[in-house]
Amino acid sequence: MPRGQKSRHHGRAKRRHDQNKAQRDGQQTATAAEAPPPSLQSLPVAESCSTPQEPQGAAHATAASAADSYTASGNNPTGQDKERKSTYNTLIPTHSLDRELCGMIVLLEQFLLYKYKMKQPIFRADMLKLIKRSHLHKFDEILKKASEHIDIVFALEMKEGDSAFRSYDLVSKLKLPNNGRVRPGRGLPKTGLVMNILGMIFMKGNRATEEDVWKLLSMMGVYAGRKHFIYGEPRKLITRDLVRLQYLEYQQVPDTDPARYEFLWGPKAHAETSKMKVLEFVAKINDTVPAAFPSQYEDALRDEEERARTKHAAMPSNVARASGALKFRCSVCSSTHS
Repeated sequence: MPRGQKSRHHGRAKRRHDQNKAQRDGQQTATAAEAPPPSLQSLPVAESCSTPQEPQGAAHATAASAADSYTASGNNPTGQDKERKSTYNTLIPTHSLDRELCGMIVLLEQFLLYKYKMKQPIFRADMLKLIKRSHLHKFDEILKKASEHIDIVFALEMKEGDSAFRSYDLVSKLKLPNNGRVRPGRGLPKTGLVMNILGMIFMKGNRATEEDVWKLLSMMGVYAGRKHFIYGEPRKLITRDLVRLQYLEYQQVPDTDPARYEFLWGPKAHAETSKMKVLEFVAKINDTVPAAFPSQYEDALRDEEERARTKHAAMPSNVARASGALKFRCSVCSSTHS
C-alpha cells in the first residue's frame, strides 16, 4: 500500500477508535451520574426483598432486641406473645414480590439516600427513570416500600415538597444538627441510631444499662472502638456527642462498685419526640401496633395526657377555654357514634 494511502487509512482508524472511546466514556459517565456510589451498596436491603437466609441488617437487629426488651420489662408473655416474639425475629419475609421488583426497590432506596447524602433535591421524574417500563404501574408501591425501609433504618420520613415540580424531601424525625448528621457534611443521618437507643431505654423502663445498649448496637453491627461507615466511632457519638446535644443522659448507676453506667432520655429527646412516637417507631420495626406492648403503651398514653395538660395550661385563658370546649364536643361526638 502506498505510504500516503496507508497514512490516510491509519488516520481514519484512529479517529474511529477515538470516537468509540468517547462514546463509551460518555455512556459510563451518564451511568455513574445516575447511579448511587458503591459505598451505598452495603446499606441494609429492604426486608420485603429478603429471604430467610438473607440478613435483615439494622431492622432485623432492632426487631429482635425490641422483642427481648418487651419480655424483660416485667410482662408475662402468653402463648400469643411468644408467637409474636418469634415473628419479630423473622420480620415475616415477603416472597410475593418478584426479584426484578425487589431490585428496583433496593435501587430506589439507594438513590434516595444518595440524594439525601449529597443534599440534592428528589424529583419524581428522576425516580421514574430508574423503574423499568414494565413496572411503571407499580411505582407507588416501589416508592412506598423503599421509603418505609429508610424510615425504619434511618428514621427519615418521606414528605412531599413542591407539588408543582413533584419533588420530595427526606426529613429527620429528630432535630439533630444538619438534618440528622450531627456534624456538618454529606454523611448519612444518625437519627435511626438515636431512635433505636431511645426505644431501648423506654422499653427497659425508661433507663437502660450501658451493657444493654451495647448489646443492641452489636446486633446492628456497631461496636465501641470500631469505626462504622454510617455512625463513625460509636462510643464518641453516643457518650459524648449525643450527651452534649442533650439527646441522652449518661450517668453512673447508684451504689455500684466497680462503677456501672446507664442511659436515660435527655431534655432534647423529651422536647422533640414522645414516648408514643418512639413506641410507634418500635412497633413499625416489629410490624405491629403500639398496643402490642401493653405496659409501654399505657405509659405512653399517660405521657400524652400529661403533655396535653401542660400545653393547655400554657395557653392564654381564652384560647384554652376554646380548646377545651372543642375537645369536649369531639369527645361527645365520638362516644355517640362509637
